[in-house]
Amino acid sequence: MGVGTRDNLRDAAEAFSSNWRNRNLRRAQLGFLGAWTAEWAFTVGLGIVAYVDGGALAVGLVGLLRMLPSAVLAPLLSPFADRGRRERVLVIVSLLRGAATGGAAAVVALSGPVVVVYVLAVISTMAATLFRPAHSALLPTLSRTGHELASANVVRGLLDSVATLIGPLLAALLLALADVSAVFAVAAAASLWAALLLSRVRYETAPRPAAPRRNLLTEAAEGLRAVLRNGGLRLILGLAAAQSLTRGALTVFSVVVAIELLGIGESGAGTLMAAVGVGAVAGSLAASLLVGTARLGGWFAVGVALWGLPLALIGLFPGEAAALVLLALVGVGNALIDLAGFTLIGRLTPNDVMARVFGVLESLVAVSIGVGSMLASALIAWLGLQGALLTTGALCPVLAVLAWRRLRSLDRSVGDLDEDVELLQHVPMLRPLPLPAIEQIARAMEPVDLPEGATVFRQGDTGDRYYVIRAGSVDVVGDGRVVATLRRGDGFGEIALLRRTRRTATVVAREPVRLSSLTSERFGGIVLGYGPSAAAATEDVDGRLARFAPVTPPEAPVVEEPSPPESEERNS
Repeated sequence: MGVGTRDNLRDAAEAFSSNWRNRNLRRAQLGFLGAWTAEWAFTVGLGIVAYVDGGALAVGLVGLLRMLPSAVLAPLLSPFADRGRRERVLVIVSLLRGAATGGAAAVVALSGPVVVVYVLAVISTMAATLFRPAHSALLPTLSRTGHELASANVVRGLLDSVATLIGPLLAALLLALADVSAVFAVAAAASLWAALLLSRVRYETAPRPAAPRRNLLTEAAEGLRAVLRNGGLRLILGLAAAQSLTRGALTVFSVVVAIELLGIGESGAGTLMAAVGVGAVAGSLAASLLVGTARLGGWFAVGVALWGLPLALIGLFPGEAAALVLLALVGVGNALIDLAGFTLIGRLTPNDVMARVFGVLESLVAVSIGVGSMLASALIAWLGLQGALLTTGALCPVLAVLAWRRLRSLDRSVGDLDEDVELLQHVPMLRPLPLPAIEQIARAMEPVDLPEGATVFRQGDTGDRYYVIRAGSVDVVGDGRVVATLRRGDGFGEIALLRRTRRTATVVAREPVRLSSLTSERFGGIVLGYGPSAAAATEDVDGRLARFAPVTPPEAPVVEEPSPPESEERNS
């Protein structure tokens, strides 16, 4: 086994073990498993109800009506997840879904009006569209590095895949042994289990900039503007919309292909969707080997292409065995999208609007799924089932090829951000910050290049910036003596910012130096806004002030003698 393979396997093992060791991540991820098992089981059961009620056209129409209200409400409600604690939003959503699907089970069991089932399905779906944005915004808050966030998305992708397998399999089993009401009842129980798990998540919120509370429409528009301003986000969300359109078509194709093309009956629809789950589980395990890769954009393109190509091939090679294998490839594509797409969005989006950006994504997904289900029904009526499969299946592969070069450029920009984050995490007071906060610092820092002998600031100056050394070294001079030499990854300048005093020392470039600087407003808002980093900063400053307490503020000449122990005295 090669070194690279061993490294990938080690990264994959660490991805899963780190999520299991962290109680909050474990509860959040298992809550996601319960919620999405409920969603897939409910989707299969609802498809059967609609098909019995009105055939393929009814399946597509119900899919559209189910998604349109969700598309409108997802971005409008997502600001709630940016305002407060995101796990509380997830608990409320799961309780609503449990109540709605439980109500649908009762209506079917009592042979009540089918329209009531459709109304409850709309309510359940509206709640479901808020679940993923809040959960996606929660994961970066629980992560401290890009690698850890990618690991969390790999684990969630695997659980999503498991849910894609378990949900339809449960539906198929319950349809064979009982009826649709049993499917809906199990979906309700899974949603309530998710609510219980998520209610036990405990964490300290990441610092967010203070902002006046505005109405929901204004706050929702900020998420849309964040997407429109960022070309990378626009690209990823556009491809996600195309993939979701194909997913909506698949909810119709799975029922019609099972009953009309393959002749395997109603329970066969659950079997076909379970094949997607099998492929998704296998794909998620394979995707875990990509946690440390710098090619997430490229793998995202592959995942998008795999959502369409198998459908076209089913149209060309109809047959039960071929359909099961090809739909498993769709599941592999889904796993790649979960890893790459959600990680890239999390890395490109500021924390204070993250849930709203994921809300925009969920709205696009909801609209696209609804449109895809109606489009599939219309194409079946116009071109026949096989022609509809060929036409729909061509969309995603073509778009993936066209977007390849731009996605690879996104990989390079995220790689640059990783370098900045790694540099900042050398600073002890910044190390406790969660990933969104430290990325906020990385984006806000401004470059400063100085020649040898240049003064960064003088003892007695007003402190207005914090600095981190990117390359080179500086001498810290207090009361005429060199008290420390700082090098790459060291920070300085925080004493004056934290204590609201003048500079306690002079800092001079020992050689040509490259610095990154952060304004005092940004420094205070981020570092002091997060409890663990504020405590680390205070402890560090207290220790250094106890060792070095200058008595006179004026500048003193730089002494050229060798310094005492360098690394013992850190940042000024």
